[in-house]
Amino acid sequence: MAASYDRADTGARRRDLNPRRSGQLLIGRLKDHGAANYQFRAKEDPSYFVKLLTSRGERILWGKDLRRALTEGQTRPKVGDLIGARRAARESVTVTARERDTEGRVIRQEERYAHRTRWVVEKVGFFAERARMARRLRDEQADVRESVRAHPELKSTFLSVRAAEEFAAKRIANPEDRERFLELVKGAMSASIHKGEPLPSTSLRDPTPGRTAPAKTRDPKREDPVR
Repeated sequence: MAASYDRADTGARRRDLNPRRSGQLLIGRLKDHGAANYQFRAKEDPSYFVKLLTSRGERILWGKDLRRALTEGQTRPKVGDLIGARRAARESVTVTARERDTEGRVIRQEERYAHRTRWVVEKVGFFAERARMARRLRDEQADVRESVRAHPELKSTFLSVRAAEEFAAKRIANPEDRERFLELVKGAMSASIHKGEPLPSTSLRDPTPGRTAPAKTRDPKREDPVR
């Protein structure tokens, strides 16, 4: 039985977090999911599993973020649905490494810095739609208004592209450098969309129509907090 791990604090298992594999989409029928000790072993730490039936047989994914991905995703997959699962990113976290005796009792523990995989788990149609959206963003011939009409959720993304274009026009004198910069911006946004990551959210207008927020006065004796 194949398994995918999310145990960045254990060196032997870091190979499953290889960046070359991070964007791969695994498709299968959702058979089961839930909280359990890693690999269902009593002596291992609590984790979360997703069990899939793929074209190559049963596959079990492990990772604490899988719970969030399933419950907070856009399509909220249920057991029996055909779904896709993809590693979207890695987040820096602090984990507690525990050493146990032969009876499973914790005899020593320490805090360590590690990386935790952030997952995207959605019904398979979600990824097909995201692939179409990513192509629209990269298509130089696509009509922006038509693209936004077909995919309203792309509006903030196109606004971000427009902001990048305005920045490039003002700050980058060389046309070739400008073109490369915009290609990098669109490429990064397209890749993010394709992977299923959340789309950027942009507020287009002041929440109170017709009113302008008063400018804040700054106390010269007081420094702004570092965030």
